[in-house]
Amino acid sequence: MSLKAQLEAIIYAAETPITLDHLFQLVKDSVVADGAADDAEIKSRVREALDQLTADYAASDHGVEIRQVAGGYRVSTKPEHHDLVRAFAKSLKPPIRLSLPALETLAVIAYKQPVTVPEISEIRSVDSSGVIATLLDRKLITTAGRKAVVGRPILYKTTKEFLLRFGLKDVTELPSMEEFEKLVAESFQSDLLPVEGEPEAAGPTSVESASPEVQADEDHALATADPHPSENDPAA
Repeated sequence: MSLKAQLEAIIYAAETPITLDHLFQLVKDSVVADGAADDAEIKSRVREALDQLTADYAASDHGVEIRQVAGGYRVSTKPEHHDLVRAFAKSLKPPIRLSLPALETLAVIAYKQPVTVPEISEIRSVDSSGVIATLLDRKLITTAGRKAVVGRPILYKTTKEFLLRFGLKDVTELPSMEEFEKLVAESFQSDLLPVEGEPEAAGPTSVESASPEVQADEDHALATADPHPSENDPAA
């Protein structure tokens, strides 16, 4: 991979403006392997690649640009496109917030589908009927007929909306339960909102509403649209 491509990938992925020194540290080994003799030469190559990258994005056929902001570099939409991007960002679906019991119930449905409420409650060792309505309302699950047993309980399965929210091609792409729990343990946030009508208190959980990658995709337009238009922004 070329140095310019590496810098482009890093700047694009960075949530905040990334400094030249930070970029230097990240690509140093790669530039050394490419024949750079010392730090001065490495920094010179990085600056040159940044200048080329900035010039590439400055062309009129690009809707984004690389700008120096607060001492670092970031990708943002060009001023002339800010109104268009703001309108698009407002049309995006807000992130879903679920209670811990709802997250657990969703995980059970995802891995055991199609599954009935009694089966879910047995797995979780607690009544799960209170969160099913919320998951249905959020369009994360749907009905899948009735099970051919006494009482013919309703079966539930995940939806296309669930796949979209989690960034999955289909349910076969779900990680193993062990991998899923590890991911959740690393990314769990304690500020999840409670679910209306949830009968049980929120407690430790083994599932999150979405992975960090999924959340990044949902917020991408907002993240790349510079919230502080440049001086040349006609909308400013």
